[in-house]
Amino acid sequence: MKVLIDTNVILDIALVRLPFYDDSDQVFSFIEQGQLNGYICASTFSDLYYLIRKQRGRDWALIFLTRLSSTCQVATVNQAVISMALATNFKDFEDAKLYSTAVLNNLDAIVTRNKKDFPVTTPRILTPEELIQELSN
Repeated sequence: MKVLIDTNVILDIALVRLPFYDDSDQVFSFIEQGQLNGYICASTFSDLYYLIRKQRGRDWALIFLTRLSSTCQVATVNQAVISMALATNFKDFEDAKLYSTAVLNNLDAIVTRNKKDFPVTTPRILTPEELIQELSN
């Protein structure tokens, strides 16, 4: 299964945000073990750098993002993604961009803690907990 990981799930790990850390960490364990193909939006890296650097410092942010880029594949964000995102009816442009990235990169699901932000049925929208339950069955 190819999944696009939302920023909030990555921040759970980078910033050790409880009570979400364990489920988000398990998702990345599945990726590291080859049970999932994890993808991150190319544009998400700048958001992550900014947010992580503010709380953990520049050096830690760079180490974390380097590891992330070697664990997950980078999903293309191009003109087609931006055009599609601008044409969607999402409240938040960042969520529209994630959705469009998943669709145009032929990904199976978006993993997020904010399912309500994605008013679609395809690709599937899963919380880390739902994904863990699915992979454990």
